[in-house]
Order: sequence, then structure tokens, then C-alpha cells
Amino acid sequence: MAEIILNVDVRQGTGTGGARAVPGILYGGEQAPVAISVNEKDFKKSLYTGKLLGHLVTLKYGEETQPVIAKDIQFDPVSDRPVHFDLLRVDAKGEIKISVPVHFKNADEAPFSRQGGSLEVVRHEVEIAVRADKIPEELVVDLTNSQIGDTIRMSDIKLPKDASATITDRDFVIATVKVSSAAQSEAADEAAAAAEA
Repeated sequence: MAEIILNVDVRQGTGTGGARAVPGILYGGEQAPVAISVNEKDFKKSLYTGKLLGHLVTLKYGEETQPVIAKDIQFDPVSDRPVHFDLLRVDAKGEIKISVPVHFKNADEAPFSRQGGSLEVVRHEVEIAVRADKIPEELVVDLTNSQIGDTIRMSDIKLPKDASATITDRDFVIATVKVSSAAQSEAADEAAAAAEA
């Protein structure tokens, strides 16, 4: 199952809750939404693993356990403490739609970086339909052979088995490789200097 276990308490009524607890809401599935809370220290510990938001998590209440996905976490703008969270009930083997970050690797070794090109990212994350227990950490784009002028599309990303992009009517753009503005102005200066000569 999941690596993270959140021990929750059911809140009686809603409000700010205890000073050392983070309030949240559990929703989805056939049941009504339930107001819950988690010990702040435990919540922060789970949060700092980087595997809480957008991953399958086990919610524990007494002896009962349930797979959930953390959908949203709100933070205090001053102290940056977590102040509220939303959990979605899921079937671990059921399909869900979730946004996954896109990670670009090997940009430094790519031909475009030696040619003065730069990567212009259009989408930093992509929504995919995938089994709840098979959500990938990230979607990886290998830029090793990318040249100036290349367009990286959804079809260039290898998805996990049985996963698919939720946008199905087109092969949408993830990123493009362009001449960097510094290289463009350098080329313009050279052209101007050549014209003067």
C-alpha cells in the first residue's frame, strides 16, 4: 500500500480545531464529507517527505484504514504552517485523474545547450488517468538529443503501463527548444558588425 500513514481524528463540528492539529476534510466516494484533523507534527513529517500531495496515502482512524489522495494543502502566508488539507477517498486499484509534474533531464548534455538554445516549458505538469496505486512520482523527458527547433509533445513522454493523458484529442506541446534571447542578440550584433564592415 502507501508509504505514508496519516492517523486522523474526526472533528466534532468545524472550526479552527486544536492548536497542535491541522484540520482537514475527507470527501469522495459514496460517503458524505467528514471533518478530520491530524497532529501537526505528524502532518509536517509526512509533508516533508515530498510524497504526501498527489500520492496514495493510507488514512488510519482507530483500527480502520482507507486509501486516500491528498488533493490540496493550504498554508499560512506568514508562518508557512499547514492550516487545512483536503483528502479524496479512492479505491487503490481504481483509476483516478491526477496532475503529475514533468521533469526534464540531460539539458546540459543536449546539443541545443551548446548551440545557445534554451528550453521553453509550456506545461510543468500533465493530468493523467492512472490507477491510484501506480501514480508516478514524475513524468520524465530526456533532452539528450534535443536540437534547436525541436518540439516536445505528450507522445514523447513514456507513461506507466495502463496510464494515459486525459487530453486525448491532440498530441499537445510540453516544451519547445528555441534560440535563447542572449544568443539571438549576439547573432544580431555580429550581423550588424558584418554589415558595417
